[in-house]
Amino acid sequence: QVQLVESGGGSVQAGGSLRLSCAASTFTGTYNSMAWFRQAPGKEREGVAGIYIGAGSTYYANSVKGRFTISQDNAKNTLYLQMNSLKPEDTAMYYCAAKLRPGWWLMRDDYNYWGQGTQVTVSS
Repeated sequence: QVQLVESGGGSVQAGGSLRLSCAASTFTGTYNSMAWFRQAPGKEREGVAGIYIGAGSTYYANSVKGRFTISQDNAKNTLYLQMNSLKPEDTAMYYCAAKLRPGWWLMRDDYNYWGQGTQVTVSS
């Protein structure tokens, strides 16, 4: 059974940084793409950043472009999200997801596996 386990969330002041990790129980090279999504209270889950595992190409939501960096380490079966210059509006539960089939990384319903989430809280 595939498991994705996120870690690294916490509380930080605006302008601070956090690094999220997502440890997979299987070889991450198996997946077509992986991504980070987030969900704030009362809002829909939205895509933050995605990476196509084979090509290494990365994509970001406009709201985080230039501040967040997604990366992978297949040797450790781990996905990362480096978050800099955090803003209060970044406050949300952050989820790691993995997809087996090709397709646009933002298609939330296409993801096969999800982690349990890690909370990020940014205070002003």
